[in-house]
Amino acid sequence: MKTALVTGGAGFLGSHLTDRLVREGFRVVVLDNLATGSWSNLAHLSSQVVTRIEWDVIQPIPMERLPRQIDVVVHLASPASPVHYRRLALETLWVNSRGTGNALDVARAYGARFVLGSTSETYGDPMLSPQKESYWGNVNPVGLRSCYDESKRFGEALTMECMRQFDLDVVILRFFNCYGPRMQAEDGRVVPNFILQALRKEKMTVYGDGRQTRSFCYVSDEVDAIHRAMTMSGLKGQVINVGNPEERTIMEFAQIVAEVAEVECKIEVKPLPTDDPTNRCPDIQKARTLLGWEPVVPLRQGLHETAAFFREKFNL
Repeated sequence: MKTALVTGGAGFLGSHLTDRLVREGFRVVVLDNLATGSWSNLAHLSSQVVTRIEWDVIQPIPMERLPRQIDVVVHLASPASPVHYRRLALETLWVNSRGTGNALDVARAYGARFVLGSTSETYGDPMLSPQKESYWGNVNPVGLRSCYDESKRFGEALTMECMRQFDLDVVILRFFNCYGPRMQAEDGRVVPNFILQALRKEKMTVYGDGRQTRSFCYVSDEVDAIHRAMTMSGLKGQVINVGNPEERTIMEFAQIVAEVAEVECKIEVKPLPTDDPTNRCPDIQKARTLLGWEPVVPLRQGLHETAAFFREKFNL
């Protein structure tokens, strides 16, 4: 039985990945400090196949608490929404720097593959669209979002340098706007914001003129890409975008959410936050070529699943 270490495995994306790995026959060790995650996301999984360790990966990971074999380390620990990474700005900087280093130390000790969960935010407010992995980005290094953007960029640099120095088998995945059940409500991301506002028959909050664009990838698709990056050969040193290349304006997205929720689309406009990117759209040719991957879940289907989760959770 192969063993995976997943940092941040009690969070939204990490818990869905843990589900998938258990189905694929992995034993999973989950490290999480529960700053934004919850063990309730893993409550349905047996302790025989999932080991839960409450730990802050900013601190050196206690090797004595890990199993004798680890085949792959997936580093997902980090606040990922503007609300949380501003609330935990210093912690975000440290988890994507020190925490990445500590996770890399485990991979080095076990000779394991290392998969870094990075982000499209490394591109900042991009000056080209769609964004290719070769694009270096347009990031404000001292702005309000820099605690996330720049620490993720540093984590990528550290990962690649460890590959060069220690011959580690590393893969970097840049995630674009993942959504689905288990997202936290009102965490500042557009999907839970819009869905909850629509289900409550409130006005949906649009920042700026609503012409900024995003692309939305359902969580099962994103998890499938991670699993492929964990298990396929010939990926050492690759940086790969993972997202949906269907680009939509925020105003268009609000209309789709209203249709899914079967309510009238009502909008409240607020000022655009500082350094909010004007466009997000991945070029996924590398994912298609190297992973044989592309998203398959249509947007409306994914939104129906996500809305059903919030309906049940909040009795709406």
